[in-house]
Amino acid sequence: MNTGDRWSAMAALVDVSRRALYDHVRRAGHPVTREEAAEALGISRNLTAFHLDKLVETGLLRARYETPPDRPRGRGRAPKVYEPADGDGVALTVPERRYELIAEILADAVSDEPGNAGQAARRNARQRGYELGTRLGDGPDDLVTVLCGLGFDPEPLGNRVVLRNCPFHALATRQTALVCGLNHAFVAGLIEGTGRTDLTARLEPRPGHCCVELDDQPGAQP
Repeated sequence: MNTGDRWSAMAALVDVSRRALYDHVRRAGHPVTREEAAEALGISRNLTAFHLDKLVETGLLRARYETPPDRPRGRGRAPKVYEPADGDGVALTVPERRYELIAEILADAVSDEPGNAGQAARRNARQRGYELGTRLGDGPDDLVTVLCGLGFDPEPLGNRVVLRNCPFHALATRQTALVCGLNHAFVAGLIEGTGRTDLTARLEPRPGHCCVELDDQPGAQP
């Protein structure tokens, strides 16, 4: 995606309804029809179709025609469905990436303990998270808000908080064990700093999500 395309994509997300539709499709976990998206957001099908097609034009979504699995073939026209476009989202920072944070953690680790930088980095990551957590309140909204601001794209689901985005995505694809370990340590420190005893940071890697998940079950801490 070149510079002009990036600006077009960002401009497309300024509209509140369009951003909400983009978020809905990205989080759905399956191809979304116009009807499904319209019902989810409570807007008309025609307006939904307009916004979805604009998101396709800017490269944020892709579209195709797909027959629902429960409909016999040959029965009516296949509906148009939408899903997130390929790409890591780094250029757009939607959701936001935080490469400067992990760069600082790694740089400090190499400076502090060049002979054991990996262990020092995990310790630094946890301390960074802890210090941030101590500046927050202990309410669930406070933790979700700061995770959102850090680019984790949190979604509370009952007694869990699923993190739908890795703020360190490009690095995590190259150095998965290292970056996921730092991510885990940082989030665990963040929870500890808030004083929350009802949540645990657990490593639960899955495609398209952060490797860390928060829930109320006991789990190994870094």
